Amino acid sequence: MPIRVYIDQGHNPVNPNAGAEGSGLREQDVVYRIGVLLFDLLNADPAFEARLSRPTPETQIGTSNASSLRLRTEAANDWGADVFISLHTNASENSQANGSEALVYQDGSTAYRLAEVIQQELTALTGLRNRGVKLRPGLYVLRRTAMPAALLELGFITNPGDAAQMNDNPGLFAQGIYRGLKRFYGV
Repeated sequence: MPIRVYIDQGHNPVNPNAGAEGSGLREQDVVYRIGVLLFDLLNADPAFEARLSRPTPETQIGTSNASSLRLRTEAANDWGADVFISLHTNASENSQANGSEALVYQDGSTAYRLAEVIQQELTALTGLRNRGVKLRPGLYVLRRTAMPAALLELGFITNPGDAAQMNDNPGLFAQGIYRGLKRFYGV
């Protein structure tokens, strides 16, 4: 049976729950594109089966921040996903802040180990700095999923270099996550 990967492209195209903006880009647009590329890679591999939270760029999930987050986790839980990957971009008032990082619910968990492997593959392919894995037990999508979950902050949308890399080379990010999943699951 294939490994079921629920890909949550963070945020909505418009409020409620729209994402960060920086470098002339919108987070929700950047992660939408990367998510679709990851979806295609996973579904082309018989070892995986993937679903997207936002199958189209216009897909709006929920009518509030709370309902948006709840509906995303419920969809993954109801489907019986084996892993939940939430795609985001980071933002900072400091335009020099850079790199990718992963957020998980608990130290030493399956999600933590998976996030470490994905981070290694992401940074190897993109060249972005590896900011490591951080604990964020308060994040709804990490605490309400019934499966290992990682929220990936792929890079800083407010850093011109990171933003250009995510916008110009979304396939590198999708490939890095895909390679991380393959390596972690040994397929």
